Amino acid sequence: MRDISMKSFGMEWNLIALIWDLRDQPETVAIEDAVKVLLQGLGEDINREGLKKTPLRVAKALREGTKGYKQKAKDIVQSALFPEVGLDDAVGHAGGAGGLVIVRDLDLFSYCESCLLPFQVKCQIGYVPSGQRVVGLSKLSRVADVFAKRLQDPQRLADEICSALHHGIKPAGVAVILQCSHMHFPNIESLFLDSSRQGWVKALVHSGSGVFENNFADVWDDFLSLLKFRGINVDKTRMKDSKQQCWCPSQYSSSTEVTGPPIPGMVTAVTSILSSLGEDPSREELVRTPGRFVKWLMNFQNANLEMKLNAFACGRMDPLKQNGEVSLHKQIYTVLNLSFWSQCEHHLLPFHGVVHIGYYSAEEITPASKSLLQSMVHFYGFKLQVQERLTRQIAETASSLLGGDVMVVVEANHNCMISRGIEKFGSSTATIAVLGLFSSDPAARAKFLQNIPTPASGGS
Repeated sequence: MRDISMKSFGMEWNLIALIWDLRDQPETVAIEDAVKVLLQGLGEDINREGLKKTPLRVAKALREGTKGYKQKAKDIVQSALFPEVGLDDAVGHAGGAGGLVIVRDLDLFSYCESCLLPFQVKCQIGYVPSGQRVVGLSKLSRVADVFAKRLQDPQRLADEICSALHHGIKPAGVAVILQCSHMHFPNIESLFLDSSRQGWVKALVHSGSGVFENNFADVWDDFLSLLKFRGINVDKTRMKDSKQQCWCPSQYSSSTEVTGPPIPGMVTAVTSILSSLGEDPSREELVRTPGRFVKWLMNFQNANLEMKLNAFACGRMDPLKQNGEVSLHKQIYTVLNLSFWSQCEHHLLPFHGVVHIGYYSAEEITPASKSLLQSMVHFYGFKLQVQERLTRQIAETASSLLGGDVMVVVEANHNCMISRGIEKFGSSTATIAVLGLFSSDPAARAKFLQNIPTPASGGS
């Protein structure tokens, strides 16, 4: 027992030492200083509660998300090569073609080199062993993660994974398919004009070497069939033209200039971050990245945005109650799936999702318009936020407009969790705020919650 306790203590001490070592490294300090410049450029107080540790959190998240620059795929592969008698020059045990090995559905996370926003990757890897060599299957995932943990473009990511495995294992061939999803965040001006602008930009890319170099080779059919066997459908015809020259939403706009008053030092600060991560800011693909990131970040500037709520507020009515009970002339109204986008103030990474609002109102009162409530949600979303505060702010404002009996549910996906390896893709966080009748009546809460639709399966 004593040995186990001492061992646990030693592990905890090593973890603490690692954290402090990371904090004291010059690269971390440089990123922290740059993040402070960005926060001040947004009009924030870097000493307020909630932001005090943000520079360090951002530095740790960025360095964790780009640790691949300091790793070598060659070392990973060579430490896990094993002899397998009978596999020689793509000839298998029975004298036929060498056996195809596939690892499916690897979840990867990377930062887009064009805008510094995160994107998600589903990775499929296959190889045909040769020369009596096979590799430990976990190493395929580790090699893919080495290259994902760098600033990336989907096609280059696929090519680098494929090349590293081909040179490391020396197989008859390697195949890599990536299904990439990049969040398409609108800017605040376009969003108030068209709330339907949302979603994901998706890219399907592939790379092949050896027997997979020819896209029409039969071995590709075997690979795709084994993927389809587990519900992963990749259309071979789409693969022929999968190379995309422009996939990042930030590249759709011809302008990368920061709108509004110039903020001295913000672009320079992002350039400093790129250097601290081990990148060359003068690389062609990165030259315009600082400007694009600052343009995105300025959507969350600490400013007093105008909400056009007065017209409805003037016509609101207080709850009509008799002996503490809601009038029989009142009923529950629900407004569901109000989209929102926001920026986590702890890590400066996006989070997004939907808001559901339920409220009691007299039947004689015209229900609140969905567009009005959507504008309110956008107002609170486009700030540096945490989900709990966002939920409370929406509930309190809705309560003042709708008569007091309000329930709000916020469902969100957080990139700050995914980037730190805590959350699996597709999972979400839900928060609830209740006011008035909803806070004391379980039946009212249950009735509202039953109206919330089940999310469609398979979506990002």
